[in-house]
Amino acid sequence: MRKTDQTLLEQMRITDFELEHRKALFALSAEDIRLLVAVKPEIEREVDSLVERFYELQTSVPEIALLIGDSDTLGRLRNAQRRYVIDLFSGFYDIEYVNNRLRIGLVHKRIGVEPKLYLSAIYTLKHLLIEFIHQLLPDEKSKFLTVSALEKLLMFDVALVFETYIRSLISEIEISREKSEQYAHALEEKVRERTLQLEKQSRTDPLTGLLNMRHLNETLTYVLRGAARRSEPVTVVYIDVNDFKTINDTKGHQRGDEVLCNVANAIQGITRIEDHCFRYGGDEFCIIMSNCTATQAENICQMRLLAELHSREKELTLSVGYAQTGPSEYVSPEVLIRQADESMYIAKHAFKMNQR
Repeated sequence: MRKTDQTLLEQMRITDFELEHRKALFALSAEDIRLLVAVKPEIEREVDSLVERFYELQTSVPEIALLIGDSDTLGRLRNAQRRYVIDLFSGFYDIEYVNNRLRIGLVHKRIGVEPKLYLSAIYTLKHLLIEFIHQLLPDEKSKFLTVSALEKLLMFDVALVFETYIRSLISEIEISREKSEQYAHALEEKVRERTLQLEKQSRTDPLTGLLNMRHLNETLTYVLRGAARRSEPVTVVYIDVNDFKTINDTKGHQRGDEVLCNVANAIQGITRIEDHCFRYGGDEFCIIMSNCTATQAENICQMRLLAELHSREKELTLSVGYAQTGPSEYVSPEVLIRQADESMYIAKHAFKMNQR
């Protein structure tokens, strides 16, 4: 349940039974209440002068005067204090009385009244009232007992005020902690996302979006280990763009970059999720094809890759080499890449011979 759906009494779990228990803790008896009620008529007659004197003393303290701020606020405080003084001697210290004391603690916390200022105000009020009681009552015993009853009630009130004050302070701390935790979580999430972005950037060629060559050997090692456990073939496809230097020299590097991106898109268009596509450097590309023979890889590249590429670059041609390892024996990643590179150069040589 939200706090806004509960009264202060409900939040503090103060019932009639709890109220009586608190009175007992402070030894506030029926006789004490009778003594306070007995001086009520005189208190009511002098309440305005008592409140006036109280605020003369309060506003002489710079910190308190700064908190009060203006005459309108001072007027409202005088009215509230007048009601409080009368309530002290009313004899009705019930749930409504308790609720008003709880609200005082909440309000004091919200407007920033420090505990020392509140306690000094209670101290000032107590001494003004004690002084008045001493002038009012001629009998020393009556004076002592009435002052004792007043002190019990004031302590009863202070405990209520500080409970809500402290509760409000704890709530602020909890809210601040929750905000800090949320901020820390959001920061961790941003760091995690940024770390993933940086990791992706470190593994990715910025132009084509394919994996870069720095992670080729690492990835191929991982794929070969998995293939060896499952006794599956692995094929490396090595691709080179024919006459790429001529394109760069005659049509410019921007056009060359466009060609490389189109080749990369074509490669991504024909490969499977389990395949790994790399820009090896310059105009050279590699594909690691898991559970795929060289013959299967060649069929894919000769049919689907060329068709995918020609939908983007009609006149572009590629030289492609293939190297397979497994499923019975496996060569090292370095050897497999070199074999695919050598196969590509054979295809490149054939392409140049055909151009003559």
